[in-house]
Parts: sequence; C-alpha cells; structure tokens
Amino acid sequence: MSRYDSRPADPGSYRDRRSDSGFGGGSNYRSSSSSRRDSEGKESPRKVNLDDLTPFEKNFYVESPSIAAMTEGEVEEYRLRREITIEGRDVPKPIKSFHDIGFPDYVLQEIEKAGFTEPTPIQAQGWPMALKGRDLIGIAETGSGKTIAYLLPAIVHVNAQPILDHGDGPIVLVLAPTRELAVQIQQEATKFGASSRIKNTCIYGGVPKGPQVRDLQKGVEIVIATPGRLIDMLESNHTNLRRVTYLVLDEADRMLDMGFEPQIRKIVSQIRPDRQTLYWSATWPKEVEQLARQFLFNAYKVIIGSADLKANHAIRQHVEIVSESQKYNKLVKLLEDIMDGSRILIFMDTKKGCDQVTRQLRMDGWPALSIHGDKSQAERDWVLSEFKAGKSPIMTATDVAARGLDVKDVKFVINYDFPGSLEDYVHRIGRTGRAGASGTAYTFFTAANARFAKDLVNILEEAGQKVGPELAKMGRGAPPPPGHGGFRDRGRGYGGNKQWS
Repeated sequence: MSRYDSRPADPGSYRDRRSDSGFGGGSNYRSSSSSRRDSEGKESPRKVNLDDLTPFEKNFYVESPSIAAMTEGEVEEYRLRREITIEGRDVPKPIKSFHDIGFPDYVLQEIEKAGFTEPTPIQAQGWPMALKGRDLIGIAETGSGKTIAYLLPAIVHVNAQPILDHGDGPIVLVLAPTRELAVQIQQEATKFGASSRIKNTCIYGGVPKGPQVRDLQKGVEIVIATPGRLIDMLESNHTNLRRVTYLVLDEADRMLDMGFEPQIRKIVSQIRPDRQTLYWSATWPKEVEQLARQFLFNAYKVIIGSADLKANHAIRQHVEIVSESQKYNKLVKLLEDIMDGSRILIFMDTKKGCDQVTRQLRMDGWPALSIHGDKSQAERDWVLSEFKAGKSPIMTATDVAARGLDVKDVKFVINYDFPGSLEDYVHRIGRTGRAGASGTAYTFFTAANARFAKDLVNILEEAGQKVGPELAKMGRGAPPPPGHGGFRDRGRGYGGNKQWS
C-alpha cells in the first residue's frame, strides 16, 4: 500500500497539515552542501542552495505485487509491443492496468468516470516514473494521453504537501505555449482534481487580468499558464513561485519554436532547485535537448514510438499536388465527398486567408466558422463551443489551434495551406486520430512547398501511407507535374452538395 493510500478517507484532510515554519523560513532543515548530489555522488548541474527550504515529499510509488512479479523478459516484451523506449537509472517497470499504479480510490473513480479502459503507453510507463519523484522527459505524439500522465501524479503530489497559507503561490506549475492548450489542461485538472478539492486557475493573455488575479490571491494549488502572462503576474506581485515543487513544461518544442526560451528561463530561475520537473515534447530537436539538460537532473526519459518526427499511425494521410488557384474548388469538391456531419478542421497559414475562405464557404452554404489570433478570447471560445457541439462542423484555423485543441471526434483535417515546418504538419494532422480513434488528413501541396517534399515522403512512408507518384518525384528533386491528381477517385462519397442554414 502506498503512503498516500493510508491517509484518512476524507480527501479534504489530505492537505490539512500546516508547516510551522512555512515555506522558506524558520526551517530546521539545512543542506549539508551547497550542491545537490544524486545517489551515486554525482553533482547536479543545477546551482543548488537548499538552505532554509522546507523539505517536501515527492516519492510516492510502491510497486504492486503483480508488477513486481513481471520478469525482465515480460517487461521487455510489453515495452516492445507498446513501442516504449526508456533511458535512465533504476527505471520502474511499466504498469498494465489502472489498479497496478496504486492511485487512491478518489483518483481511480475519476478515471472510471472518464471511461478509460487501460493506460496509454505514455501513462503505463510515465506514471511510475513521475510518482517516484524523479525528473522526467516524455516524448510522445499528440493525442497520446500525456496530459493525464502528468496531472494525476501532480494531484497525488499536491495532496502530500502542507496546505497553502495566505500569500502562498501554487504547488504545481504547468507551462504551456498557447491559451488553447492551457485551457484544455485546466479542464482536465478541474475534472480530476475535484474530488480532492484541489483548486486551479489558468493564466494567459488576451483577456482581462482581474479574474485571474482574484484566483491567485485566493490561493490555488495548480496554476496552468502561458509564459508571458505568468511573468506579468509575477512582476506585479500577484503570485510567487516559492511553493512550486512540481513543474511541468508541456509542448516544450512548441514553446521554443514560439521564442519563449527567455521567459521560460526567467520563470524557472524563481523555482526551488530541488523541485520535480517533467518535460514533455512531441519532438526532440537539439534545442529541446539542450534546454532539458539545463533544467533536469538525473532524469528518466521515455519515448513512445520514435524520437524522430513521425505522424500518428491511426491517421490516414492523403496528399494532392495542386496549384494555388485550384485550392478553393478542390476544397469544395472534397467537402462534398466527405461531409456527413462530422467535424472538419481546415488549416490555413494566414488570418486573412482564414477569414476569406470562411466567408466564401458560408456564401456557398457551408457551415464554417474561423479561429485565429486576431479574434478576441470570447470569440474564440464561442467558435470552439459551436464546433465542439457540432452546430458548425467546419472550422478554419491558423496554427493557433494546431496545439492544445482537443475536440472529440474531429474526423477530418484538411491542410488548405501546407505549414511552414514538418513539425507543424504532424501537429496539425494530430488533431484527428486522438485517444485511439482513427482519422483522415487531406493536404494540398503546391510547387511553393517543394522543399518539404522529401521529408513529407519520409513521414508518409514511416506511417505506412501511400505516396503518390507526383509527390515521390518531387521528393527526388523533380519539378511539380503539369497535371494534378485528386481525392475523389478514392471511393469516398457521402452524396452531393449539402446546403446548410
């Protein structure tokens, strides 16, 4: 039985313990050295001074008898079957069922309510790693269940810490690149933290600060934030990071792509060095690895699938070579083929193009709405709610929605414009085929995109997708062909043009 399972049955009592000294003051704890060392005596690369820091619990994992009984051969076979690759010392065995992990009943009840049947690969290996209190690098594609992989251990972590005092900042901090992703994480934190009475708030720009400031002043155990608005709150003394002992960087690759590295460094510099840090990314470029080396110590690393860029294998990918002038007519013909009331997400490069295509679609009778960075948060929330409810099953979007948008049953993704990187292509199409479901992605590819042809062919081939002869030739450096193939010969067909009110 794990230590947190032996606590009283009332979840409200788990955190009903106050530190006499409070965080950072009056503690009788003193670091014997100004540097932190691991169990082998190796010095941490972090500059560490633990003087006057109240010690905290972070290792909660007790291996279940059924997992302990697994042989090394069985563990290896399980990891191989679920495409789990691990690195690090003393890596715990993966779990096979939710009951293997030893989560408290109140957490298991939330899992059952959510309708989950078995842990995803990142959860099966990531939960034991996170609950052991060690730093963790998780590399997994979008839709792999990583949010729950770090949130449920975060809830256990919070319940083991002293209750917040007046003026305390959060215990758990989750940094995310976009407000859409931050809001999605908050929804999961609210769902799974409700039974423990754990409070959270979401801190992001583009909306009034007042409600966010009030949440912070009341005290919240979990803060989910975009870097810019969080720094604003810190500099305005609306919160502090002195109590943070569990730090999550979600979609670290995207945050670096968006130029957030200085803000991330500024934020992390204010967090105690002996924290637990969980670092999540869909890809593992050198920039992401370099930042991880500086922020993490003695970390586990778990990779689901390959660390190389690849697409979710549950997504059928179709690429058609077209000219720019053909795109709109091709889009309409495609919609006529696939439109059956399912949710369809159409990506474009520019806000202007997004609005223009949406306007034309609506004039032609298609139920389309658009979402991009120039829209107010209220507009974006409304568009998302209409899309999620199926009232407007077609949504056009710039890359602002490519990450963090977790809408159930997006059946089709259409890349009207090819994105500026293969990473963005993978993340865009990852809006479908989520949580074990299948999906389909259609991509319009023009002569202007030719520089991406070779890498796109590699992604298609790795996922077992058919590569058209024209794209294959472009991948070998040949110019685009004068004629263009189509999607309509693939045998789809849901009837003629639909008219919508």
